[in-house]
Amino acid sequence: MGYKVKMQKVERPTNKSFYINFPAPIAESCEIAKGEEMEWLIQDRNTFVLKRKKKAKSFVKS
Repeated sequence: MGYKVKMQKVERPTNKSFYINFPAPIAESCEIAKGEEMEWLIQDRNTFVLKRKKKAKSFVKS
């Protein structure tokens, strides 16, 4: 299942930023905490991977 999100651009006199809202159901199911650090990895021009900086326990049973 996927979630559509829109890229937002914010221009201020001192800087320019882009934002993506992270859907709450995904964050809650992955137990993402407020202020948790993430890292973007770029696989190619069409694929961006969001990765946790600190490994979390897997919720998939092996």
